[in-house]
Amino acid sequence: MGVLKTGLIGCGVMGRSLSESAALLDETDVVWVSDVDEEKGKALATDLGCAYVADYAEVIGRDEVEAVMIATPGFLHEEPAVAAANAGLHVFSEKPLAPTFDACNRIIEAARVNSVALGVGQVCRFHPVHRKVRDLVHTGDFGKPIVMTINRLGSGFKGIWRVPWRTSREQSGGTLMEVNAHEIDFLRFVAGCEATSVFAAGGNYINQEIDFPDAALVTIMFETGAIGSLHSSDVSAIGGYGGRVDCENGSLVFPRFWGDGAELMYQIGDDKPVAIPAADLAGDLSPVAQEIKAFAEAVLAGDTPPVTGEDGRAVVAIAEAAYDSVASGSPIQL
Repeated sequence: MGVLKTGLIGCGVMGRSLSESAALLDETDVVWVSDVDEEKGKALATDLGCAYVADYAEVIGRDEVEAVMIATPGFLHEEPAVAAANAGLHVFSEKPLAPTFDACNRIIEAARVNSVALGVGQVCRFHPVHRKVRDLVHTGDFGKPIVMTINRLGSGFKGIWRVPWRTSREQSGGTLMEVNAHEIDFLRFVAGCEATSVFAAGGNYINQEIDFPDAALVTIMFETGAIGSLHSSDVSAIGGYGGRVDCENGSLVFPRFWGDGAELMYQIGDDKPVAIPAADLAGDLSPVAQEIKAFAEAVLAGDTPPVTGEDGRAVVAIAEAAYDSVASGSPIQL
């Protein structure tokens, strides 16, 4: 099938994760990395055994580069993504695709005009419990989803994740995009259709250094009539990450997506409930490696990536609507 010669733009935590995962694959070869932080960029290039340059434009201009992975902060996705597409390179962007709907449109249009592939890093589609929930629901045995709930609870950005740009909604998209892009995408992925309206309540209660809600309850209505519910929190001393899906014929419950004791339980009708430990669902490749592999395979085969630019834009639209609903106190139609 060939090997996709790839450049990385942004050598931070996620850039390192993406490139180190890509380096393990037969389908990808990371040949250049770029970051304005010379120390960080050179260290990653040394570890990968590839070349480093500070200016991403030089990566885009290299003849051997066929695709780029963009892992800069969200507000710095649009410029390199559009430049890469205009140079005829395929683009894989970390989530959120961009912190605004309009910026997402510009990236998508650049990819369309230049006939290049555009993928988005909605990695939870490749996490074992997330994926199993979606696959089970889409067998049809459970009937149509009725109510889907998910919670992702924590106490804010800490450790390696605590950087100034994450405190700004303009730069990061706020928690609903920088973190909950995954949960919003998961609800769309399971529902299998588009959202029609969003109603949200929330506010900034504790974390005064940020300019967006640190807690929100978001309700999403889907085309089929299914209801999705997200509890997003940066104010929770006791964290958590899990949820459930109730369908016409059965239910799926996942109190924890990962960690000790994580499992998926499901039951159809009066059948006996089934419990699957999360560890039994894990594959040989990490979720990040799986998403890069899936993108590269699609590009090499001339197919559409499994997570498209339109998927990334839909998540941003829902998050923007949630912020607008918090501010207005009213539902927002999509």
